[in-house]
Amino acid sequence: MPSERILDHVIAEMWVRVRGEGVFASLALAEGFKRPPRMSAAEREETVNALYGMLQHDRRLAFALEHAGKRTPLGIHGGLLRLWAYRVLEDGATPAQAAAACEGVDWAKVAEADRAIEAIVDRTARMALRRSLPDFIAARLIAEYGREAGALAAELSERPPLTLRVNTLKTQPEDILDELRQARIPAESTALADAGINAMAWFNVFATPYFQQGMVEVQDEASQLAAELVAPAPKTLVVDFCAGAGGKTLALGALMKNRGKLVALDPNRERLLELRKRARRAGLDNVQALELPADPAAPWPRELKGLIGKAARVLVDAPCTGTGALRRKPEPRWRLKEEDLERLAAKQEALARKAMELVLPNGRLIYATCSLLEEENERVVERLLSDGDFSLVPLKEFLGRERAERIADPSGHFLKLLPHRHGTDGFFGAVLRRKKT
Repeated sequence: MPSERILDHVIAEMWVRVRGEGVFASLALAEGFKRPPRMSAAEREETVNALYGMLQHDRRLAFALEHAGKRTPLGIHGGLLRLWAYRVLEDGATPAQAAAACEGVDWAKVAEADRAIEAIVDRTARMALRRSLPDFIAARLIAEYGREAGALAAELSERPPLTLRVNTLKTQPEDILDELRQARIPAESTALADAGINAMAWFNVFATPYFQQGMVEVQDEASQLAAELVAPAPKTLVVDFCAGAGGKTLALGALMKNRGKLVALDPNRERLLELRKRARRAGLDNVQALELPADPAAPWPRELKGLIGKAARVLVDAPCTGTGALRRKPEPRWRLKEEDLERLAAKQEALARKAMELVLPNGRLIYATCSLLEEENERVVERLLSDGDFSLVPLKEFLGRERAERIADPSGHFLKLLPHRHGTDGFFGAVLRRKKT
């Protein structure tokens, strides 16, 4: 079992892997947990919380250390400084405790950094620094969400619960809740998704028999709701157009009760291999995973031509900035550039237009992103509707009025999930119906 000082170095090493080498936080954790020294469950939880906290508050921590006259290079020492700055600002550590661990820093000044941030007059600059956002993202949140922008940005810096989707082909949510309670893991049903469970304490779900037997998957409630938005009929053809490793594909398969045909498309072969493995574990045998050309302008491969005009539902969960999932995936905080928005919006439209070719008359295309920004959401949908071949479907038409009102925007046409309102990741969805002829 590692000592406190060794654990600090392990966390700092993981931070270097993410910030210095560009590795995703989830991979850095998975790799780190495999190496010695062996950690207890409590130490693993502390490591997860500390690493994500450092990454979520990245820009603010750098400012706090600079406020104290200390720059933080992307090395182990810099990671240790960021770790203790996080502990002082967010985790209740005192400047004296930080000084005992890392000498040569005026930790009292670090503790006062938020006051210096609050003194910044410009709202955009103040919010961007306080919530560790790129300036252009802070500006867009303020422009689009007005008075709610501050609460929204604050929630993006909070650690989310560990959310599970129960595979109803194999078990029921109440059975998994019983398992968690017996293991003394606090958990509750999700408020919005039908098959979701929020675990309120970290645990290694991947080592549990119910994960290994395909009874649960880790999936945010917003993603589960996006699958429910597809409302797939069991005996139809459904296409997951940007399937990735298959999180929503598996959710769709369960909603279809393992009947009909579910085609998962993605340009990445490794992700498709992972999808096939996950589908087998979930007990799904109606899933076909096929490779899609990366360029939407490329012609349809021969093996996909038979899908054209045949799908009752096509889900396009388009690649996006990921601004709605910053609390869970913090990497865009320092990787995103303003020019990425225009590039991504063009790609999103191109992918959706390609997917439209698969939809049968009176069938539906479901466009979704984990973005908070209109440029990737409403504006893309407006352009998709401009040809007149598709029309927007109000959410109440297939979710019912009461449920739609809980998750839709004021127009009733768009799924609009916001962390500070719904307790989920930020998510957008729209349902477009193809004309009958």
